[in-house]
Amino acid sequence: MKKHTMGVFLLVSVSLLVPRMAAAAQDGDHKPDLLVDDDKVQCPTAGFMSIQKAIEAATPGNLIRVCPGTYREQLSIDKSLSIEGDNGAIVMPGNMIVNATGSSGTPLTAAILVKEAANVEIEGLIVDAANSGIDTCSTDLIGILYQNSSGSIEHNAVRNTKLSVSANGCQSGDAIVVQSLGGETSKVSIDDNSVHDYQKNGITGNELGTDVTITNNIVTGLGPTSGTAQNGIQIGFGAKGGVLRNAVADNVWSPCVSLQNCTFSATGILIYQSDDVRIEHNSLATNQIGVYGGGQHAEIQSNSISNSVTLVGIDLAGDNNHASRNDVTNSGQVGILLEGNHNKVQGNDITEAQIGVLKLSGTIGNTQSGNSFFDTLIPVQDPPPTHVVHVAPQR
Repeated sequence: MKKHTMGVFLLVSVSLLVPRMAAAAQDGDHKPDLLVDDDKVQCPTAGFMSIQKAIEAATPGNLIRVCPGTYREQLSIDKSLSIEGDNGAIVMPGNMIVNATGSSGTPLTAAILVKEAANVEIEGLIVDAANSGIDTCSTDLIGILYQNSSGSIEHNAVRNTKLSVSANGCQSGDAIVVQSLGGETSKVSIDDNSVHDYQKNGITGNELGTDVTITNNIVTGLGPTSGTAQNGIQIGFGAKGGVLRNAVADNVWSPCVSLQNCTFSATGILIYQSDDVRIEHNSLATNQIGVYGGGQHAEIQSNSISNSVTLVGIDLAGDNNHASRNDVTNSGQVGILLEGNHNKVQGNDITEAQIGVLKLSGTIGNTQSGNSFFDTLIPVQDPPPTHVVHVAPQR
């Protein structure tokens, strides 16, 4: 009997040991090729004290691990590699300089520039532009910029991409930007990042050739501001992609006081001149417009949109868009606004709005069905006087 028990014990011990050995082997697969520590205190065996020096020494496909510390340098990446930051790894450059050019020739100043690279993964860094030294509109300040590049941006905190002095109307200050220039392509997944204290846009995917998947991010604007009309997330100017399961809040432009008196407005999610974009399962609170659908064939589904200050929960400004199963609560004036043509509004719950669904004069082919209205004085108004909402996209 004892012999049988010992056999069972040995069998169980071996079976427990196998997964542990497999896990150890798996951990070994992720051993960094290059190790960086700014003072070699946390990681005394580090071969580099500068992230940029490690990037320059890396070969395509290398993994760079960044130990805790504050790295006061702008980074430029032009090869496929991965950068993984330990807790407390901060990229915080001072007196930043122009290092890229935008689609319209605008000079760009990025804390991390990824250019002409096939696969770059950035994970676990704090990217802080508080010491940028940029105090004019002469350049666009950016936290992480991918140009003609693909890869992933995950589990980073990107913050303080704003000018060091107040500059009303200055279209500068973006946390994360992906763009394609000259007919090239950029395909980037942006997942689980914390984005806040930006001046203009939180996360942006622009230009034809860009394909972004934006998921599970927390994007927080400055709240009511008279400086610049902010956008939490933008896909524009021919870019494609999906905006899924994000939480976006506090994008409000104070000078906008009504649909009739609003030069520009701030948005939670802005789709501008881009088609076939999916916007699903996002939480959007305290933005002037929750979702602005300024393209065609967008699917805007199952979002929770609340406290759309002054203006609108969902604005279907483009054509052939579909808004369904959204919860739209406490809109300043309108739950869902129809500015474009042939849009479908189906199965939404609209609570507490002056007007539930508002169709603008001159629009055609718009339909609404199966929507539920609560605490709303006018469920559907068709047609009203003409009012057009103006947004301020980041180019």
